[in-house]
Amino acid sequence: MKKILVLVILAAAGIGFTSVLRDPHGDEPVVVPASPQRSGDAAAGYRYLTTGDYLKSGIPYGYFLLGAGKSTTNYLQRDSLNALLSHEYTAVKAPNGEVVVAPNCLQCHAQVFDGKLVIGLGNSAIDFSDTKKLNPRLAAFAQAMIQKGDPKKYEAARPFLTAMKAISGELYTQVRGVNSADRLAGLLVAHRDPQTLRWSEAPVIELGGDVIPTDTPPWWLLKKKHAMFYNGFGRGDFGRFLMASNLLTVSDSSEAREVDSHFNDVLAYICSIQPPKYPRPVNAALVRQGV
Repeated sequence: MKKILVLVILAAAGIGFTSVLRDPHGDEPVVVPASPQRSGDAAAGYRYLTTGDYLKSGIPYGYFLLGAGKSTTNYLQRDSLNALLSHEYTAVKAPNGEVVVAPNCLQCHAQVFDGKLVIGLGNSAIDFSDTKKLNPRLAAFAQAMIQKGDPKKYEAARPFLTAMKAISGELYTQVRGVNSADRLAGLLVAHRDPQTLRWSEAPVIELGGDVIPTDTPPWWLLKKKHAMFYNGFGRGDFGRFLMASNLLTVSDSSEAREVDSHFNDVLAYICSIQPPKYPRPVNAALVRQGV
């Protein structure tokens, strides 16, 4: 399914794709060769990751604060409208000029530990077993409320609400702390035209099977990898795998190309991340014993 996801993104964005290597020896392990990666500006990548509009639809700002309340932590030290939002969300302008709140990559790729935000640490506190949070009826209720109260705000929120209504009930896991990102990718691909990336109410491909959860890998390992994922998949341009979150609200292939133009910088930032030092005392004697 991840291969289908990338093929859809690359085809619609007019981006070339090199064939996946095959093992000529059947089940024998093979070396995964390195792939050329785009260079970028790490500082620009951080800004785009934490304040950029790679998702251009979400809950209208006022409605979001009404439902979620104002955050008092501001771990990212953001200013303006983002100062009142959790690190997991970003205030962006929708194409019609309305300000909306969209989820960002730090929902899964950051975690608060000992009172500090660690960017790049997989979020083990995430809860995809929470049926109340992911209930598609909630998205339908929000949609009805916004549509009735302000048509312009509804226009800005519609792509996000439409996608959430279609996919949220299909992401449940049996336990908390794991991630259903693989299932999310499949669901988003299933509702996208493979050429234009425009939303399709009827799935263009059929998905079957159960939700298979995974752990979220730490970002600081990416620089050491020749493939993004544990099974050897995800070779080629890592930036174009990272931008897959754009499929949640993307309007068409031209928007995908615009977002893609920033993800070389995001990749540069992720590759600059160093693992945090252990913050507590270490027993040197036990370390020497390997305990």
